[in-house]
Amino acid sequence: MTDGAQSDGLADADRTSRPGSTAVVVGGGLAGIAAALSLADAGVRVTLVEGRPRLGGLACSFRRGDLTVDNGQHVYLRCCTAYRWFLDRVDGAALAPLQDRLDVPVLDVGGRPGRRLGRLRRDALPVPLHLGRSLATYTHLSLGERARVGRAALALKALDLADPALDERDFGGWLAAHGQSARAVEALWDLVGVATLNAVAREASLGLAAMVFKTGLLSEPGAADIGWARVPLGELHDRLARKALDSAGVRTVLRSRVSAISPSENGRWRVEVPGESLDADAVVLAVPQRETYDLLPEGALDDAGRLLDIGTAPILNVHVVYDRKVLSRPFFAALGSPVQWVFDRTEASGLIEGQYLALSQSAARDEIDVPVSVLRARYLPELERLLPATRGAQVKDFFVTRERTATFAPTPGVGRLRPGARTKAPGLYLAGAWTATGWPATMESAVRSGIGAADTALAALGRPRDHLFDLEEAA
Repeated sequence: MTDGAQSDGLADADRTSRPGSTAVVVGGGLAGIAAALSLADAGVRVTLVEGRPRLGGLACSFRRGDLTVDNGQHVYLRCCTAYRWFLDRVDGAALAPLQDRLDVPVLDVGGRPGRRLGRLRRDALPVPLHLGRSLATYTHLSLGERARVGRAALALKALDLADPALDERDFGGWLAAHGQSARAVEALWDLVGVATLNAVAREASLGLAAMVFKTGLLSEPGAADIGWARVPLGELHDRLARKALDSAGVRTVLRSRVSAISPSENGRWRVEVPGESLDADAVVLAVPQRETYDLLPEGALDDAGRLLDIGTAPILNVHVVYDRKVLSRPFFAALGSPVQWVFDRTEASGLIEGQYLALSQSAARDEIDVPVSVLRARYLPELERLLPATRGAQVKDFFVTRERTATFAPTPGVGRLRPGARTKAPGLYLAGAWTATGWPATMESAVRSGIGAADTALAALGRPRDHLFDLEEAA
């Protein structure tokens, strides 16, 4: 099936003769795909509308010459149970495997001359002992800092995530109050938090940060084991997703932007797309908050303007292709350098000779609009400091991808701005990583929001829901 085609798992005659409810899902990112699959699996006739020529939203791929490039490096953790359901549902789990055990190499090139290697890894022991040996031998912190990190982790584990007051406080202030030095924040808390929250500790909600660390590091021993796609993201989130949608009977309409959503007759909805009006019993809006605000009918949300108060945060991705292999690990994190995380994307991109590294730079507000020439002059010497093998290597390609609104900004107070799936307009539902999932803006949050919106819609439609992934049990 080519981009721009309408994929339809049922012939038109079969579709019109089959009784049941109908739904339109607006947006073909992970939230929209999850919603469409969950609705279709309950027997609802679903049309999914996406403005781009592909599915996957911001977790996608594109071609650059002979390379297949992900717009940014995306990972997930073992605790991301909804995203793991998604991978299973599209038959993609084997293409994005998890580590057997958490193991993160951390290279420090700041301070003393030379490089120092530390590791964050777990043992097969109960929580919190599973991280005890790693913390005790983590060379990037002093003995005193390691002890204080342990005490702060226990205090974090004791926080009640249901307490709304946590959302109003900033994580950095909480860490300082619990004895965490600037070095401990850099070498541990922000190392993890920036990558998952897309914000430094002082700009992040304590509620969201506590959720990340409690769920990922302090719930189950293997919760933080890392998984990532060994193929281009487009293989998972576009090709396999479209195949799953087709098999479920979902009609997928690409390159078509919704211009209006309005109430129709008999409590139904009308969705306007170029050259067509779609009537449905339920509509799921699975698009970013600004687009949601523009499409919401009047009165659908109390104070809909609060959607515009949900800020956004950028992610910068630096891509470097060398003429030879310069990195023997699949990835590493860096300290004492502008570089944050580096991933080997050689095999996934289809590169035949040399090595392709992708640098993922979160919370990149100060760099998101910096010219490529300046970024090249900044990052190539940093890679030489981190990876000595690059010093004799030729750079075959250097390019940058920028996601200026990659995620919602997880600032203190954002929790009260994030709406749930249900609106005041019966039959109209919201989805997206920015909605009230309890998670930061991750692939997990997006899939959870889509399942949650489908669950709410199916309940209103009186359709079966026992097939749905259980979000509460997985929380």
